[in-house]
Amino acid sequence: MTGEPAQRGPLVLVSNRGPVTFHAGGEVQRGSGGLVTALSGLASHREAIWIASAMSEYDAEVSREHGGRAFPVRSPAGGEYQVRLVVSDPEAYDRFYNVFANPMLWFIQHYLWDLSNAPDIRREEIEAFEFGYNVVNEDLAHAVVEQLQGTSEPVVMVHDYHLYTLPDLVRRARPDVFLHHFIHIPWTQADAWRVLPTHIREEIFTGLLANDIIGFHTRSYRRNFLQCCRDLMDLEVDFERGLVRFGEREVWVRAYPLPIDHKATRQIAQSQRVAGFERELLRRRRDFLILRVDRADLSKNVLRGFSAFDLFLEEHPEFSERVTFIAQMMPSRTDVPQYAEYLERIEALVAVVNHRHGTPDWMPIQLKLRDDLEEAMAAYKHYDVLLVNAMFDGMNLVAKEGPIVNEREGVSILSENTGAHEELGEFALSVNPFDIQELANSIYAALTMSRDERRRRAEGLVQIVTSRDPGDWIDEQLADIRAKGRSR
Repeated sequence: MTGEPAQRGPLVLVSNRGPVTFHAGGEVQRGSGGLVTALSGLASHREAIWIASAMSEYDAEVSREHGGRAFPVRSPAGGEYQVRLVVSDPEAYDRFYNVFANPMLWFIQHYLWDLSNAPDIRREEIEAFEFGYNVVNEDLAHAVVEQLQGTSEPVVMVHDYHLYTLPDLVRRARPDVFLHHFIHIPWTQADAWRVLPTHIREEIFTGLLANDIIGFHTRSYRRNFLQCCRDLMDLEVDFERGLVRFGEREVWVRAYPLPIDHKATRQIAQSQRVAGFERELLRRRRDFLILRVDRADLSKNVLRGFSAFDLFLEEHPEFSERVTFIAQMMPSRTDVPQYAEYLERIEALVAVVNHRHGTPDWMPIQLKLRDDLEEAMAAYKHYDVLLVNAMFDGMNLVAKEGPIVNEREGVSILSENTGAHEELGEFALSVNPFDIQELANSIYAALTMSRDERRRRAEGLVQIVTSRDPGDWIDEQLADIRAKGRSR
């Protein structure tokens, strides 16, 4: 460093995935996942440098071409970003992602472990934390600290469950840094975290509590985190004010529900490609359409959704040949054995339901294993029932996207364990995602609901979803960063 006075630098964003990923021949694709969607708005909202892991050999090659430094890149989805891609040892990254972050943390934070059978924590998992998870967190932390050189009053926003130990590493190197960490998935109750060895659990909480502000999608996740700090770390907690006292520091714990860009969503729904999918859908449409759009993730509860539809058809044969269930599902984490098996079980159950109830002219369930936003948007516009029955979900943006483009006053069936339920539950049919009978009953209730009641619920959903946009979500967090900064 030189003797020159420090200057305020741009906001630094840190996440596992960046806004773009590179492919052969220099082709640039938009980064996948809801987190990228959320952060893209933040990065375009104010000057920011986005630090992320290199996800492929092509990412690593581009990173080396720029000397490991930040460089400008334009996303095919729009927006120009300053991106810094960090290359980690491939074996360390594999341990970080495929052994510890997924499945260990993801399973803990979605209550997915069948504790009588799994997990068995052995040397492989412990070493995956030490020599995988921590190594990648250290690599990204080093890049953050280097990026902050020569700046005063630095602000770093860390994102999601991949980077729980990074904040403490940055705090040690730069005690003056302001650290804000947003967690995009559920935060489970204290007993779920007892799966982890004590020293790993404490290292994760110590890493998180190095932040100045920790954000969640819902008040219930915020409450669960505060309870964990009290019960697992024996810390002083103020539930009403959302505070944890950690050493000499006071950590704010807040809820910032993630909205969607409703204007952009509606704009996509009017595209020519969507219109093409609409024509085909309407040509084949029966009297009623049930829709789900999901990743084929264990947490999404796909099997119980199909089982409930099976039960509905059994109990209400008058709907035979009158209703179609379209399930557009993106295969997810197929290199994780549990996910590959789950996808096989989905396909097998669809075959059983179609064989049991189908006719030569009618296939009850149409399973589409692909990720195509325009095709999903066409179905959003014409569903009678939108099914979101996740076991647990951080937010679930499908529950927000569907209602604002739907043209049939469609009814939302919404799991009470989704983050979106805290905002939308009043105008949806709420379900316990484990109660197949209740879900079957709700499908019948939705399909037989009066037009006036459908309209009331549909209008209520639209009003809530359009009341905030990603700019508001960003501004709420930046306002708290400024307020907390003044109190330090």
